[in-house]
Amino acid sequence: MTGLRERKKQQTRQHLSDVATGLFLERGFDVVTVAEIAEAADVSVNTVYNYFPAKEDLFLDREDEQVERPSLRVRGRAPGESAAEAILRAARADIETRQPWVGLTGGYDRFMRVLFGSPTLMSRLQRMHHRMCDRLTETLREEAGAAPDDPTPKLVAGILMWLVNSVYRIAGEGALAGTPVDEIAARMLRELDVAESLLAPTARDYARRPAVS
Repeated sequence: MTGLRERKKQQTRQHLSDVATGLFLERGFDVVTVAEIAEAADVSVNTVYNYFPAKEDLFLDREDEQVERPSLRVRGRAPGESAAEAILRAARADIETRQPWVGLTGGYDRFMRVLFGSPTLMSRLQRMHHRMCDRLTETLREEAGAAPDDPTPKLVAGILMWLVNSVYRIAGEGALAGTPVDEIAARMLRELDVAESLLAPTARDYARRPAVS
């Protein structure tokens, strides 16, 4: 059970993120200062930095969860399921259930405009994708028992992350174009089906967990 002190820290962190995001959506990321965020949240600048070492952490406050998610799905794959099947199955479920990180929510266009309007955030997003691929590479290497000099885990991770990001990008493009959410979701599911059909057997079957006999 989470203690009172930890709950208060989580509440403060969420409050700071919510206040900062509101300012970023209203005025843009680059023009808002940490001092303004601290004033709006009624805390000191040092408090903001204690919870968020960099300003972009306030906008991309779920980065660590995003980085770890593909690896968690591989480690939790079902008996008889490969790494690719686990990741793509979970992506399909995310779209169908409208998970918040997919982007099938009202107001996502505002989020994307802030993101695309800031070179700092775009650079951070690219680094986050690199971290995700690196983390998945480590997981695939462990799960497949690959040798340290085997490039296969890195290449499979790159292929899978490119496919998933390509599908998720449809959400941002659709939101900016004003496309209805249901139509965006249908497009994403169609592209995911095509992406899965194009996977070569080596990538599709990689790190397949033994079936239960």
